[in-house]
Amino acid sequence: MFTILLKESGLYPKNLIYMLKGFPVYIKNKSLLNKQLKKTNAPFKIEKLYPQLTDRFDTTGSFPLHYFYQDLYVAQRVFKNLSVKHVDIGSRVDGFVTHVASFREIEVIDIREIKGNIPNVSFLKADLMSEDFNLHDYCDSVSCLHTIEHFGLGRYGDPVDVNGHLKGLKNITNMLKKNGRLYLSTVIGPQRIEFDAHRVFSVKYLIELIEENFIIENFSFIDDKNKLYISAELSEKNIQNNFNCSYGCGIFELIKK
Repeated sequence: MFTILLKESGLYPKNLIYMLKGFPVYIKNKSLLNKQLKKTNAPFKIEKLYPQLTDRFDTTGSFPLHYFYQDLYVAQRVFKNLSVKHVDIGSRVDGFVTHVASFREIEVIDIREIKGNIPNVSFLKADLMSEDFNLHDYCDSVSCLHTIEHFGLGRYGDPVDVNGHLKGLKNITNMLKKNGRLYLSTVIGPQRIEFDAHRVFSVKYLIELIEENFIIENFSFIDDKNKLYISAELSEKNIQNNFNCSYGCGIFELIKK
């Protein structure tokens, strides 16, 4: 728990080590640059110190856990599967939403206020768990990526509700027209709650929730090592062992019955 609190404060243990390693290099490089500026009479001077101590130890274009591959892959699916109206539920604005907005209009629904004017993006503030949410047969395409696991845990200012994910999924289902497409991703592994961050769902439990109202057209997943597997087989073995994931990301492409 102490490690998690450090991360929440921005003090990642690995980053602290990298900062300590990077500081001597920073001092050395600053001194070297100062000497070169004076020697060459370059039309620049150092006016502000803005140390970046960890980047030199990172890999090129490091990928955030789950989100990079998830957002790119599902945006590609939305592009391929032409729809009349696409609505997103709470996915990353600086990832998936802007990917989609680069080629089509997208409406975003979130319980939090969303500020800013983004081309091709419109916003609606709403609680997907609410009984008053009444957008029935609203669209033919919906995405809900890495979001449903948070419903009802209070993390984002939503009311605490043990059945929040069930109420949210019901409203999302009602939003879709018949034969509409739902792109649903969430955390997979041994079923549990890690409060107040998220739920982790077993694949078996998710399938049981989904199969009453949807046909599973495709299932992909990202494993614990952040590797994407496209069109994975939903065999009994894979379902039972959650594709060997402890904290993976399951990506369902669903058709409403």
